[in-house]
Amino acid sequence: MSSPVRCRGVTLVELIVTIVVVAVAVSGVLALVSATAARSAENMLQVQAVAIAESYLNEILQKPFGFDCAGTCTRTQMDEVADYNGLVDVGAHDATDTPVANLGSYTVQVNVANSALGAVPRLQSELVTVTVTSPDGQTVALSGYRTSYP
Repeated sequence: MSSPVRCRGVTLVELIVTIVVVAVAVSGVLALVSATAARSAENMLQVQAVAIAESYLNEILQKPFGFDCAGTCTRTQMDEVADYNGLVDVGAHDATDTPVANLGSYTVQVNVANSALGAVPRLQSELVTVTVTSPDGQTVALSGYRTSYP
């Protein structure tokens, strides 16, 4: 009697099943990577909007309390906090009113209003709100107070 000979290898059916399983797994991973990449761009726009708002707010809050700008002032003439009230920049600008490269599709609005802050009376405190709208329509608003020191 002779022993049966065993064939080694893979059948065509096993090979096709393996290819289908690997293809489905790769498709799932690529779909996940694609969705993550699309959402990361949205986060970048929001982070840039926050950075722009912080920059404007820091610039404004470093100015002294008050208002001395009669009529319309240029950005370089705004030397007190309330001078910035009503400022609208289409595209982010630096403190010298120079447009910042690659940030031209953001809109920045500034509102300055007298507002009480704890024991500080309303006329001695200004609430500064900087609102930045990103290219995809998301809005970021940051606020800070500037007070008149007695």
